[in-house]
Amino acid sequence: MNTISAPWQSAGEMPGEFNACDYFIDRHIRDGRTERTAIIDEYGQTSYRQLAERVGKAATAMTSLGLRQEDRVAMIMLDSRNFHTVFWGAIKTGVVPVALNTLLVTDNYEYILNDCRAKVLFISAALLPTVQPILDKLALLETVIVDGESDAPHQSLDQLIEPLDPTTKCMPTQRDEVAFWLYSSGSTGNPKGVMHRHSSLYTTGLHYGRGVLDIDESSVVYSAAKLFFAYGLGNAMTFPLFVGATAVLLPGRPTPDAVMATLKHHQPTIFFGVPTLYAAILADPAIGPENGSQQLQLCISAGEALPADIAKRWQERFGCEILDGVGSTEMLHIYLSNRSGKVQHNSSGTAVPGYTLDLRDESGAAVAQGEIGELVVQGESAASGYWNLRAKTVATFAGKDTWTGDKYYLDEQGFYVYCGRTDDMFKSGGNWVSPFEVESALIGHEAVMEAAVVPRADAAGNEKPFAYVVLQPSINATDELADELKAYVKQHIELWKHPRWIEFIDDLPKTATGKIQRFKLRG
Repeated sequence: MNTISAPWQSAGEMPGEFNACDYFIDRHIRDGRTERTAIIDEYGQTSYRQLAERVGKAATAMTSLGLRQEDRVAMIMLDSRNFHTVFWGAIKTGVVPVALNTLLVTDNYEYILNDCRAKVLFISAALLPTVQPILDKLALLETVIVDGESDAPHQSLDQLIEPLDPTTKCMPTQRDEVAFWLYSSGSTGNPKGVMHRHSSLYTTGLHYGRGVLDIDESSVVYSAAKLFFAYGLGNAMTFPLFVGATAVLLPGRPTPDAVMATLKHHQPTIFFGVPTLYAAILADPAIGPENGSQQLQLCISAGEALPADIAKRWQERFGCEILDGVGSTEMLHIYLSNRSGKVQHNSSGTAVPGYTLDLRDESGAAVAQGEIGELVVQGESAASGYWNLRAKTVATFAGKDTWTGDKYYLDEQGFYVYCGRTDDMFKSGGNWVSPFEVESALIGHEAVMEAAVVPRADAAGNEKPFAYVVLQPSINATDELADELKAYVKQHIELWKHPRWIEFIDDLPKTATGKIQRFKLRG
């Protein structure tokens, strides 16, 4: 059982003055958790005492760099204790860290760094060459601090913080004050700066970390999703720090081999992945339970809906169920999830404690049970809005409601069944087609690893399903296989939903966060 009690049952019960760093970092020292392991990474083990000292020094560094409350610092940093150091060091002093995707290209960084107006950039040495060509184009950027060894003429993070005082006190910030930004990748257009409050970190830790996962001090967590994702930030930072648990961090790419090696070496009890990763691991018949963690109690999936076939095969092979859930950068983490021992395959589960869900039509009216509508969520972790994008903010954050852009229906058992993104749904013969439903049927065939379904007009101009399919390794693409897949789908879902065309491709276009970009596949 968890030995840590949550002092507030909602963010609304918090005192007005609240600094998230005090709760997630400094509290552990007051509570005697000093020598417990907070992080395991390439540097070895970092205790809660050591982490608090590094965060305190980083907070002092923020002041030494001339930063003031509400100034912004950008972070392009690989997963390690230094991400925590900078992130919490900034929050401690009221400076706003902006965590950026480490997989972007130079032009993306130029746009975002100018958009967020960061005065200081903290960047991992391995990633510095990507931004070096644009540093002179960033009018408001004053300083670059490099994490790791580099030949560039920039100060290193260790040199900056090592001699500094670790006893900096938390800035008396407000619970509703913006604490940090994340950038939402979206499927089209430029990324959007999403502004999150101090209280939101607590909210996700309370309602999902405790309320769904029942994470406690003894938990060891590993997230393949990186810290710059809202999903990964909660998995590997918020939730373990909420209860005093241990997070395993891997700076490199989460390939199936790297993930399995990490699971085997560190034996985590909770693993967070994404559907494409689970599918890629299952694609290798040589990978079994002996290659992973023998202590694994829970696996989590988010980012994209999890096909039932992948979930079932994972549990059969590894003996551990996957809890599929749905969240967003705008809500900071998961608000709709399956529960341990109560997994409903082909559904996203039910509302996470602390969140209210509705399905609405285009006019905002509630839809009847069994009818498709857009998912609308209410919860205290909703972002304050998008930076400098009023129209998008108003469209997404309507009072207490956050419009998710996801289409669902509520089944007879009260579970939410995913249909697709609002922009991806289409009608064929007057009936809605859920790309995810067709894709899930295709993935159920042993030859298929991934699939993406989009509308395509037939000779009469009517839209029909067109499927792009990525085959399992060693499977050859043939016309006969395409016909076999069409027939297979007809056996598993309504006849009119089956793909009229199938094209085999090597990879599906995806965002840097792993979401399929179906718009790039539309004819």
